[in-house]
Amino acid sequence: MSTGWATAPGTDEARRLLVPLAAAAPGASAVAVGAHRGGRRLLAATGTTEHGGGRAAGEHTPFEIGSVTKTFTALLLADLAAAGVVAYDDPVERHLPPGTAPRPRGGGRVTLLHLATHTSGLRRLPPGLLRSAAPRWYSNPYERFGPGDLLAATPRARPFARPGERVRYSNFGVALLGLALAGAAGTDYESLLAERVLRPLGLADTGPGDAPGRATGYWHRRARPDWRIPGLAAAGALRSTADDLLRYLEAHLAPGAAAPHDGALRTALTEVTRARLADPPGGDRICLVWNARLRPGHELYFHSGGTRGCTVFTGFSPQRGVAFTALANTSPGVRGAFVQRAYLTLRALATAPD
Repeated sequence: MSTGWATAPGTDEARRLLVPLAAAAPGASAVAVGAHRGGRRLLAATGTTEHGGGRAAGEHTPFEIGSVTKTFTALLLADLAAAGVVAYDDPVERHLPPGTAPRPRGGGRVTLLHLATHTSGLRRLPPGLLRSAAPRWYSNPYERFGPGDLLAATPRARPFARPGERVRYSNFGVALLGLALAGAAGTDYESLLAERVLRPLGLADTGPGDAPGRATGYWHRRARPDWRIPGLAAAGALRSTADDLLRYLEAHLAPGAAAPHDGALRTALTEVTRARLADPPGGDRICLVWNARLRPGHELYFHSGGTRGCTVFTGFSPQRGVAFTALANTSPGVRGAFVQRAYLTLRALATAPD
């Protein structure tokens, strides 16, 4: 086990965080956590990068982060909006190749904001993807579905609702958002994210490429190949570490310190936490991808992610100055025990006495 409180040894604190999370991920060989509270940070890990061997897991061990990638895409949207490259109410077709835009149900236009709040009316996955994924469903189902396939599928999509009418979680929508942002900037998603978000925030170990020393992913204790999702990269392709994810969350706690010379990114770090709607009315708030839950005297922002071999949770509370992330190299369980335990840990950190 490796630990690192800035002002205290932290062994007991690390164990209190790690033990229940490891118990909630019985198929994992490695579990890592990062926590920030009261100006202090802790990084801890237990286990090895693979069952029966591998390296000792640590704060710099890469894990697949699945849908936590969506929060990075949301930050990229907010950054480009703050820089004047795009506007939230831009119709998505403005930044896509001709003939590749979605055809909304009941008229209207799908905007970038619709895509970032899961209100586009687009379904969870693009048409045709499940058919192509079926032969590799338990290994790498999305590997052969590229950006060109996504653009070709988009005009064939049959939306379930008019834009802005209903909330439905959509990998399809956020993937399309990533392509639109790249189109607006005249580059590809990976390069744009690195230029506008990853490098400015010092996230050297985060990205969609190969990750040396990564934790092997497991599904029912069976090793899984590296997760490949080229067509839906903006929705779930990133890999990251406990240290990088904690830095990322800390940037949301203190945008001025994270981006002192980058006004657009500083604005973006605040904009992603602004509530856009509640689902259901009076329930959790939906920000730019992030979910926000009202608690007495503060809010909790959170998002989870899963692949065929890893499960990740991220969350923070600006009012409490708290951030927490947890990573395990096992696929999400049916009951979501790991994510639920991680959320309860975040909640406890935010309500613990100073």
